[in-house]
Amino acid sequence: MATVQVALWVVVGLVALAIAFDFMNGFHDAANSIATVVSTGVLKPGQAVVFAAFFNLVAIFVFHLSVAATIGKGIVQPGIVDVHVVFGALVGAISWNLVTWYYGIPSSSSHALIGGIVGAVIAKAGSSSLIAAGIWKTVAFIFVSPLLGFLLGSFMMILVAWVFRRSTPSRVDRWFRTLQLISAGAYSLGHGGNDAQKTIGIIWMLLIATGYAAADAALPPTWTIVVCYAAISLGTMFGGWRIVKTMGQKITKLKPVGGFCAETGGALTLFLATALGIPVSTTHTITGAIVGVGSVQRASAVRWGVAGNIVWAWVLTIPASAFVAAIAYWIGIQVF
Repeated sequence: MATVQVALWVVVGLVALAIAFDFMNGFHDAANSIATVVSTGVLKPGQAVVFAAFFNLVAIFVFHLSVAATIGKGIVQPGIVDVHVVFGALVGAISWNLVTWYYGIPSSSSHALIGGIVGAVIAKAGSSSLIAAGIWKTVAFIFVSPLLGFLLGSFMMILVAWVFRRSTPSRVDRWFRTLQLISAGAYSLGHGGNDAQKTIGIIWMLLIATGYAAADAALPPTWTIVVCYAAISLGTMFGGWRIVKTMGQKITKLKPVGGFCAETGGALTLFLATALGIPVSTTHTITGAIVGVGSVQRASAVRWGVAGNIVWAWVLTIPASAFVAAIAYWIGIQVF
């Protein structure tokens, strides 16, 4: 009985750590949802975070749990995950999020979590314990999601320019100040739908590994779904103002029409990835869309040096979080 009690407390502690990561995910990635709508002046910062958090939460009723299934069952071979692996994965992901938040770098919470899982699993059982298909489709979308965001953002900008070619700039600005509310809501919906499910997936992975959930269950426990969507929404409400400035103004100057096109392109990419069960980076997606919108105006409208620094952060996310996770895994073995 004592052993079960200790195991329960360890599980409770790790669930709390996962929820903290989920909250931080919303806090860290809030900029992705609100940077354009704040920087174009359509909403004030306080209004924007509440607006985005609402749509993060509404996503619970919109999307199937395909991404959660990929994280929970599609990355690591059955029987490999234990409490130490989950601890290492979460510490690796949270550490990288804190570093990139402090320096105002819009990196990927999603890939930090994937990197954390990979590092902890390799430390325990080697790379053969990973499921190649799940890893590779996630890695592939490091490149696919910003490229798709870029293409859709560019296409939207060209389409809007053609449709409103006879309109005055003031009229276009007035129209898109309203329309940007729709695009920002759609993007926040996609953000909540894809990102909350990643934490649902790792908690599900933990519960299966410790016997608190059946390995053959089609869905995770309902409480994990509700708690994770609520946590990411609360995180979004607290915002990530350091990153808002980078996303909203440093890459390219945005007007409401550009913000609308970037958010719409990004939202469409997230909807597609979530439907396919692929855990993608909302950061990569919206950055690609913003660059696409800026490049349609003129190549010089994009501050390529800033964009290049962001890409370097993307490249380093998985190996850096994996390295920290491997160390945390070994520490975890010594502690509990």
